[in-house]
Amino acid sequence: MGALLALASSIMWGAGDFVGGMTSRRRPALAVYLGSQVFGFLGLVVAATVTGGWGTAPAYWPWAIAGSVAGVIGMFAFYQALAIGPMGIVSPLVALAVVIPVAFGLINGETPSSLQGLGILAAIVGVLLASGPELSGAESAKPLGYAVVALVFFGVMFITIAEGSKTSPLMTMTGMRATSMVLIIVAVLVFRSKGGITPRDWPVLAFVGLLDAAANVTFGVATTLGLLSTTAVLGSLYPVMTAILAAIVLKERLRPIQYVGVAVTMLGVFLVSAGAEAN
Repeated sequence: MGALLALASSIMWGAGDFVGGMTSRRRPALAVYLGSQVFGFLGLVVAATVTGGWGTAPAYWPWAIAGSVAGVIGMFAFYQALAIGPMGIVSPLVALAVVIPVAFGLINGETPSSLQGLGILAAIVGVLLASGPELSGAESAKPLGYAVVALVFFGVMFITIAEGSKTSPLMTMTGMRATSMVLIIVAVLVFRSKGGITPRDWPVLAFVGLLDAAANVTFGVATTLGLLSTTAVLGSLYPVMTAILAAIVLKERLRPIQYVGVAVTMLGVFLVSAGAEAN
């Protein structure tokens, strides 16, 4: 069940990233992120109220705050990269963030099976191959820089979600969104980016925000049902969904090495899932 939930979170993240990246091409990335976070936060507040989550012990708050800071920085950098670089290249590179929680899990004593270990390696190599054009210097270095910043902070965010979810996945996400709302509003007031969001953008922002919030909660639950080192790999495959949508909707053409990378990544998913079933 944990593996399925992690994969579901990847699908939701990937779809949300695609729509958010598209919107960032015509609206300021900071404004898009703020708008989506508002809708995501409202959705989480409703869920927390309905489920009685407000009575949960506050042990999740330190992780929620740390995750919020990491998430705000990572998502802003990611949206900036998506706005100026090809989605099918930027997204797979950012997926290398999975290396950070995998390393964290192994350092803290997690012991994946041999099959799962092979799957982890295959998935990481796969996303690296899928990022080949950026790493070879065939594209602009600017989206690469934003992508590297995003992957580091996303990796940290994965860890904070897993740690906070030991207390409550839903309230960890609610706390993260509450903190991020404050941070983003301050950033908007400081930077005052040109442009803005109109009421016509609200449905799209609601879709992105609610999908992102649902993906975060789903991933948080998944981390409580399996090893972080394997769950994080399955939850980091959102770039595959983003790349597929970019190829279908935007007609972006990926290079042969990137197709190989996607195939190797899928092999990794199969091995990790098979290893989980075997255990």
